[in-house]
Amino acid sequence: MIKALIVDDSATMREYIQHLLERDGRIKVIGTAQDGAEAVRLVPLLRPDVITMDIVMPKLDGIEATRRIMESNPVPIIIVSSIWDPEEVRNTFKAMAAGAVAGVRKPAGPGHPESEPEVAKLVQMVTLMSEVRVIRRLPRAIRDQAGADAISRVMPRTASQVFELVAIGASLGGPPVIQLILSRLSRDFPAPILIAQHISPGFVEGFADWLSSSTGLPVHLAAAGERVKPGHAYLAPDDCHMGITSDGRLMTSKAPPENGLRPAISFLFRSVAQAFGPRAIGVLLTGMGKDGAAELKIMRDHGAITMVQDKESSAIHGMPGEAIRLNAVTHILTPEEIVNQLISLVNHTN
Repeated sequence: MIKALIVDDSATMREYIQHLLERDGRIKVIGTAQDGAEAVRLVPLLRPDVITMDIVMPKLDGIEATRRIMESNPVPIIIVSSIWDPEEVRNTFKAMAAGAVAGVRKPAGPGHPESEPEVAKLVQMVTLMSEVRVIRRLPRAIRDQAGADAISRVMPRTASQVFELVAIGASLGGPPVIQLILSRLSRDFPAPILIAQHISPGFVEGFADWLSSSTGLPVHLAAAGERVKPGHAYLAPDDCHMGITSDGRLMTSKAPPENGLRPAISFLFRSVAQAFGPRAIGVLLTGMGKDGAAELKIMRDHGAITMVQDKESSAIHGMPGEAIRLNAVTHILTPEEIVNQLISLVNHTN
């Protein structure tokens, strides 16, 4: 049985989530907490396999509770958010930056047309995340110093190539890594950045807003036909593939899902390989499954530089690990080293 801890200041919501989880048959709710402070106290006592975490709560909110749990007794944490509130959407991503592994919508009540799909998504996420290996997060000051120390570990530049586009794919655990990467690139970074992030429906617009406000780079949802600009990042929209044409214009597609996903990283990487070949850099970050791994190999075969996140820093090393197995990778790096390599390669050649 999967042992779950539910954290929410609403007694009604705690009871509802407990009912939804336990009717699945694989999940046992071993405790509930009405605020973040109680959650922090209960985790070492109950030792849950997974936590569902509300954001807005008295005494200690979900962001700070997540940070304290991940720095003391790390457990996979899923933010269960009322995403209709734009501020709560931004807070969901702040909680991911603090160590939460995923975010889902709070299920609507029985009889609502979206209720069953949202319930299924919550149960699936709790089941999957209970198996995720999480590691203790260092306090922020120590992490920042580690990032500064990584500046000296830039790999040798590749001679004679000019890089005009960066394509990034990520899944579970990806939002805070993408935020870290974009936050350390300057506004005059001389290449556009295309991002396919697997994310729960309804979250991508808030993800774009959070990235824009927390990184200093302009971040947009992709619009078909738009010409990409250096120093700007573009996210694949909800339920829509994103690609690029050889003249630097975005394309979106409702083509069938790939690897069960839309947007798919595979669609983006294949498009970039065809349109930009050796003028592109591909980056595959943390995530479950294999989406984008074979297509990163296509990018490499077309002459692109390809990077994956290393196992130690990945929440889930499924996609990067598959790319390594396929010999699709030129560099295996920490997120900090990915940033430094991007700066070195792109600034050197533009």
